[in-house]
Amino acid sequence: MSDPIRLVRLVDDDPDLLAAQVQSLKLAGFAVDPFASAVDALAGLGPDYPGVILSDVRMPGMDGFALFEHLQALDPELPVILLTGHADVAMAVAALKRGAYDFLSKPVGADTLVAALNRACHSRALVIENRALRQQQHEGLARETRLVGQSAVMQHLRETVERLAGTGGDLLISGPQGSGKETVARAIHRQGPRRARAFVQLPCAALDEARFDAEVLGLEPGGRQARSPGRLERAHRGTLYLDGVDSLSPALQARLLALIEAGELWPPGASAPRPLDLRVIASTEGDAQRLMREGRLRSDLYFRLSGVVLTLPPLSARREDIPELFRHFLLSACDRLGVAVPPLTPLVRARLSGHDWPGNLRELRQFAESHALGLSPFEAGAGEGPGRGLSDLMAEYESALIREALRRAEGNATRAMESLRLPRKTFYDKLTRHGIRPADFRASD
Repeated sequence: MSDPIRLVRLVDDDPDLLAAQVQSLKLAGFAVDPFASAVDALAGLGPDYPGVILSDVRMPGMDGFALFEHLQALDPELPVILLTGHADVAMAVAALKRGAYDFLSKPVGADTLVAALNRACHSRALVIENRALRQQQHEGLARETRLVGQSAVMQHLRETVERLAGTGGDLLISGPQGSGKETVARAIHRQGPRRARAFVQLPCAALDEARFDAEVLGLEPGGRQARSPGRLERAHRGTLYLDGVDSLSPALQARLLALIEAGELWPPGASAPRPLDLRVIASTEGDAQRLMREGRLRSDLYFRLSGVVLTLPPLSARREDIPELFRHFLLSACDRLGVAVPPLTPLVRARLSGHDWPGNLRELRQFAESHALGLSPFEAGAGEGPGRGLSDLMAEYESALIREALRRAEGNATRAMESLRLPRKTFYDKLTRHGIRPADFRASD
């Protein structure tokens, strides 16, 4: 998910050692809160503290072991790393068995200390995130009605939706499969002047000549059967959403356009027309103008709907939204299935950061639902076979970590291999094995 907060509360009664440790950890990229005594270090700590504790053992008054006991009572999942001398190793092992995160024997090398703190920070980030998920599930947030994401793309989209909702005009939404076109259409309806009326979806891909009249106009009454109103009639004074309008045949597109533009409707069996007042929102999979040029979307229907065209990006264009979207889908799935929110694991995090999500939001939602059901995260994605072994899982995890490092380094291989602490030959061997090209992660000019 998001980067862990690299925050360390450092405790040591020796002022010279404390100052040296602070400088070393800051150079390694940590934010450090130094304390000269364990009592002072406890001040202001709570279960929501996002960092980790690094404490010397031998200190006057409250020593490191007593500090650990206090922290265990405060939050058993708070990572505490103890710095011990040779004579304290047995006691440190006992603390480890009682829940201390780690102990390191002094003197400790900078690389060893940084690696231990990085692991502890990652562990703490998972704990905090899982607690937030459980809390959000408990609060029962109205997640299904939100346009989720804080990227610049999503902020602009929310502003656009708010403006379009108030106009009441027809519009066309285009975008790749699974990019959230229906969600955006519902958001526009929900924020617009017709919000108190029906939002009626017409799945155009499911319509053919035989089903068109029944679905769009309604079924004629027969015997004692009451007449079944069609979707046009049900959408009167509300919003009609034409889902995948380009999948209709040209002949059915022409019929639908004529019905919409008539402003009135003759339901089956009716003796007089009924008024028809609609806001029409349509969607296409792909660029609508290209579909028109290819003859898959009638030009008259396109011009009727395209007063405003809203284009949705693929998920790969807003990767920073993936963690929040995953939480959104996971909480929704757990609410619907009536299950507790499962913990987020490093494998799940690697999957979210390393996978390309060609199925966009639909694929991410499926992955979240599989995780909610306790399925293996690497058996949940499209195209993955069952029964994947440990070597396959580790290879995918390794590939995801390398891709994420390259993404953060903007395709700079040297920076990526340094962040992964890999020798050059090993790094490039792994790139070849996983078919990864650093150039794919560089921003285009």
